[in-house]
Amino acid sequence: MAPHVTFYAKGGCPHCERERAVLVARGARFIEVDVVRHPEAIPELLKLTKGRRVVPVIVEGAQVTIAGDGVSEF
Repeated sequence: MAPHVTFYAKGGCPHCERERAVLVARGARFIEVDVVRHPEAIPELLKLTKGRRVVPVIVEGAQVTIAGDGVSEF
């Protein structure tokens, strides 16, 4: 079974759109969390990013990836 993937993003973020397209292209099954629509997710995201208020962030199994091609603050 593939690792569970959580994708933290926000609407209108071009970096998030690019990372979403990569996930879709590789056939990854993921849950997308829009941090603007679901602010209750922000405390967990801040733990993952060590306090940085940025997206996109991809959590795949135990690996946390802050998109390297650019980030958007929220």
